[in-house]
Amino acid sequence: MSTIKVRAKAKGDVVEVKTLIKHEMETGQRKNSKTGELIPAHFIEEVIFEHDGKTVMTAYWGPAVSKNPYMSFRFSGGAKGDKLKVSWRDNKGESDALEADIG
Repeated sequence: MSTIKVRAKAKGDVVEVKTLIKHEMETGQRKNSKTGELIPAHFIEEVIFEHDGKTVMTAYWGPAVSKNPYMSFRFSGGAKGDKLKVSWRDNKGESDALEADIG
């Protein structure tokens, strides 16, 4: 099951993208309430959006981004029925990707 939810809608040649990624986004500064030990940092470092094999947006994130991050943006040049690929990679080497149709 994918950690990514994405909606992309075209209005003319402008596509509005809304994305929600399920991820804990640990800063490395919180302590476990039972043990008092620091919870290791675990956060998304890079999110890439591709349309027709070309990168239309890259986001570089760090530990300050909240749990289950949401992002929205627009780009031009897309059309209904085109494919949009979303992928992310975190500081532990974990990753996910999803391809969706533009509506």
